[in-house]
Amino acid sequence: MLQLSVFLTKFAGLLTDSFHRTHDYLRISLTDNCNLRCFYCMPEEDVSFARNHELMSPAEMETLAKIFVGLGVKKIRLTGGEPLVRKEAAEIIARLSQLPVELTLTTNGLRLHEFLPAIQKAGIHSLNISLDTLNADTFQLITRRTGFEKVMQNIQLAISEGIHVKVNVVAMKGINDAELVDFAAWTLAEPVHVRFIEFMPFDGNHWNGNKVISMQEILDKIGEKYEIIPLGKEPHATANKFFIPGAKGSFAVISTMSHPFCSDCNRLRLTADGKMKNCLFSESETDLLGALRNGEELEPLIVKNLMLKKEKLGGQWEEKFEELDAEKIHNRSMIRIGG
Repeated sequence: MLQLSVFLTKFAGLLTDSFHRTHDYLRISLTDNCNLRCFYCMPEEDVSFARNHELMSPAEMETLAKIFVGLGVKKIRLTGGEPLVRKEAAEIIARLSQLPVELTLTTNGLRLHEFLPAIQKAGIHSLNISLDTLNADTFQLITRRTGFEKVMQNIQLAISEGIHVKVNVVAMKGINDAELVDFAAWTLAEPVHVRFIEFMPFDGNHWNGNKVISMQEILDKIGEKYEIIPLGKEPHATANKFFIPGAKGSFAVISTMSHPFCSDCNRLRLTADGKMKNCLFSESETDLLGALRNGEELEPLIVKNLMLKKEKLGGQWEEKFEELDAEKIHNRSMIRIGG
């Protein structure tokens, strides 16, 4: 059966799972390291990072990316950790920019000014920048680091260079729930595209359902002050988009917990140490880097991993998020998976 699946995949040029979902979007983590220490992403205890030889080299990353492109991948997003702390980040961006894909990147923005020339040379026109607050003190509380002003400066720099900027905001009760309207107001004055992300459970991030701000709660809060026009959700997109009349930008909600969007998922992931994950919440992984270094054929391993993809949420839970016991979720921390 696997050999037939490999044949059909290669023949069609597509990666299709057992639920008939076609996968043409690959997220590649450059590193599990970061220059911030956001509590929802990185555990407080026993933090250690992969050693250099455990990471995909730029050449290995390019080789693996080419294989996925040959199987139908059309978009690649570079993530971390923080991808721009990887010393070979500019080289990796340059290598992957030669592939026939849409290339983009997610960053916390702290080093964006250093890499903007390399990003522009690579033809990257859209960036996701993580920023969970518009307050410097709250920034330090969430990230356990300083740097709020630099992130804001680099967001403005990217906008001034004509880059499409999406700002990722993990929405959490008791942390930044009072700022939802402020973020929405930002889209009135600036061409920023704010994306509120429901707080998700990962290893070591002390997730609790009571901390989740659902999509409906976000809309209700913003709707108290502004008229909201739904823009809908594009095929395979994670975000439901909205618009405030007269705004230069927009906002959206990624409703992983309250309204999962698994039915048309098209995403695959490569961790910084070369493990393939077919879902953000998948418990199983496939060691593609080890197989590459051993000279094994990789396409059958990729297809086998894809065929194990569950219908929803990595097969790890079905109940409402309010009833979820995070201790029962088996997964890496977010920083080890890749954003």
